[in-house]
Amino acid sequence: MEHETRGRCPACSGTGWKAVEIEGIRSVVRCDCFQQARLDRLFLRANIPPRYESCSFESFHQVKGLSGAVKTVLMKFVEEYPLAGCGLLILGPPGVGKTHLAVSVLRDLVYKREVESLFYDFRDLLKKIQNSYNSVSQTSEMEILNPVLENQLLVLDDLGAERPTEWVRDTFAYILNSRYNRKLTTVITTNFDDRATEVRTLGDGTRLPVKETLEDRIGGRLRSRLDEMCKVIRVEGNDYRNMVIQAGYQSQNRSN
Repeated sequence: MEHETRGRCPACSGTGWKAVEIEGIRSVVRCDCFQQARLDRLFLRANIPPRYESCSFESFHQVKGLSGAVKTVLMKFVEEYPLAGCGLLILGPPGVGKTHLAVSVLRDLVYKREVESLFYDFRDLLKKIQNSYNSVSQTSEMEILNPVLENQLLVLDDLGAERPTEWVRDTFAYILNSRYNRKLTTVITTNFDDRATEVRTLGDGTRLPVKETLEDRIGGRLRSRLDEMCKVIRVEGNDYRNMVIQAGYQSQNRSN
């Protein structure tokens, strides 16, 4: 009981209401802690994986090769929401902080704009939908899709990682078109670039891309729809995860 008392808000004693006096008249209003708890629940419902729960703009540290301008652009996007009337397509190689930045946008939109949000790794979403087709499944396809289609903000992480079958493209098209028609905000991250940065030359002189582009992966029609829905943000730099691993390895060697 003593521990519970210590944990209660001193302003409202845990009731969610605090006493105020305005022009000599005493009344009660919602306590600040009530609003904070409501936003915390909203953030918790966003389905962010534990690894990324603490991601924020404040914890995004610029490293060698990363553009600090990207962070500034995304923070401005939050400040101007929903005036921009579009979402975000965050492109870049693995390990440069795309997911961190996407979750940072989600966090700020929840806490600063009270936006109902949802996060999904694209592969996990597809697997969840596929599992709903199982005869013993307790959920239907639309039970899974409705929050995806209706939340004010959807973050789809790692688009293109799943093998691009016709079913995958049709499912993605359904999600995109539904959200586009509802004028809802979608933030997408992908490791696939729009530009064929590496090419190989055949014996007859024909130059072919070595790596697939995002359009190769999802198709021209869907790539065009993304241009209608999203502002393209390109994040360039070194693989931060590898840099951290290498730094730890070097530190361990020095200590040995």
